[in-house]
Amino acid sequence: MTYASRIIHHSKKLRNAPNLLRQEQALLVRWFSHDVQPSSDILKVHRHSYVPSERASGSRSFSSSTKSVSGTFTRDIPMTRKLGSSISGSVFNKQLSCIQAQLSRGLSSDAGLPPHQEIGMPSLSPTMSEGNIARWLKKEGDKVSPGEVLCEVETDKATVEMECMEDGYLAKILQPDGTQGIKVGEVIAITVEEEDDIAKFKDYTPSASGASAPAAKEASEPTPPKKEVVAEPVPEPKVSKPSAAPAATPSGDRIFASPLARSLAEEHKVPLSSIKGTGPDGSIVKADVEEYLASHGKEAPKAKGAAPAALDYTDIPHSQIRKITASRLLFSKQTIPHYYLTVDTCVDRLMDLRGQLNALQEASGGKRISVNDLVIKAAALALQKVPQCNSSWTDDYIRQFHNVNINVAVQTENGLFVPVIRDANKKGLSSIAEEVRQLAQKAKENSLKPEDYEEGTFTVTNLGGPFGIKQFCAIINPPQSGILAVGSAEKRVVPSSGPELYKFASYMSVTLSCDHRVIDGAIGAEWLRAFKGYVENPESMLL
Repeated sequence: MTYASRIIHHSKKLRNAPNLLRQEQALLVRWFSHDVQPSSDILKVHRHSYVPSERASGSRSFSSSTKSVSGTFTRDIPMTRKLGSSISGSVFNKQLSCIQAQLSRGLSSDAGLPPHQEIGMPSLSPTMSEGNIARWLKKEGDKVSPGEVLCEVETDKATVEMECMEDGYLAKILQPDGTQGIKVGEVIAITVEEEDDIAKFKDYTPSASGASAPAAKEASEPTPPKKEVVAEPVPEPKVSKPSAAPAATPSGDRIFASPLARSLAEEHKVPLSSIKGTGPDGSIVKADVEEYLASHGKEAPKAKGAAPAALDYTDIPHSQIRKITASRLLFSKQTIPHYYLTVDTCVDRLMDLRGQLNALQEASGGKRISVNDLVIKAAALALQKVPQCNSSWTDDYIRQFHNVNINVAVQTENGLFVPVIRDANKKGLSSIAEEVRQLAQKAKENSLKPEDYEEGTFTVTNLGGPFGIKQFCAIINPPQSGILAVGSAEKRVVPSSGPELYKFASYMSVTLSCDHRVIDGAIGAEWLRAFKGYVENPESMLL
């Protein structure tokens, strides 16, 4: 056994054979040959820590018919009988075969599959953590080139086209049309360079999914025993109920009951066999019948109302935009200290100016200007005048933006979108009107791109014009610090400064939602005063 342990010890040293071969290949050949004698060469091996000095003499006892550990030499190494045991040869062969297996695995690549590229779900917006495959525009086997659209990906904001980056062929689609909840980076398709390699990926499965499948199976195995353990006590109450039933009925053919109890039971048509007696020897008395009638009377209404009509409903799956909107608004209400400021603004002069501008637009063939376009312009100029409201909160500082980019809330069948009007403070009313119209159309078509809604610094939402909502409070769109909720305009009777005591005027209620970490109450009030000044004196917006 001592010799066998030494052989095993030396055979473990052969794991370093590749390093030894690169440094002293000829020395290893001489070391394993049967005619070598202990010499300075062996000592060199000792200095490289491949064979301990006290066991250098035993190194010649290795035996094998192994050929080419790493492809460097192919000379057969005959086994000497110095140790007189076959254990040394078997252990030595086993260790060398392991070395050969490790080397072959290191040189192989991806189970023999040809060169290919795994295409992962891209991150198409800063807040995107997962996406859906709306539809594939390429099929398996199609040739693809840079710039061609592979598929349409539904992000947290819109549906975006995903383009190909390299030449090749689409070998395998791993996530078909309509697949939802695909994490960013998860493999969705495979491309290859050669058309002949497409068939080799027919049954291809990504390594990540293969690794997760056994884990899922292992995780699901412990659950059935837990269910069985919980279910074991359930039969016990079921057994106890029948055991109480015989006790309710006295043994024998005759049922003992008092005359008063018997007549009371006959009056209410209650069989005595269903009543448990508490009198002497289990006889039924009047109190037993009354208790039975009372309990039966309570149960009767329950039986009548136990089967109400089932609710009729339809489960609508969450869309990607709906899930992201829900998570962001929940995050906003939970983490941003909201407060609200409301002011009424007279819009008579604003409506007069709008009428004059629309007359000019119609004469020149331009598009009409809406009240919302004028509100966007007034909000942008107010942000330019009070830049503290054009800011966002971070853990280390307050970032104040030099660009005034206004997001405009647009409701569609697919959800709520907020396309952005960049540098709204520098644009004319006709440019703002045209841009809002184009972005709203793209939102309804679900074709907004990331640059159409990113990098906004303030948001305007209007429920007054389209829906007639008088006043409401909006939720801040993070990371912004403010949002303006615009209500409808209504005629009111107000005091007159002229000879008449009263006059009619149109007023519009607007509510500013502020992040108190960034905008103090006085700053928010100052912004609303600036906004009201632009609305009630709209000519100043044209200067």
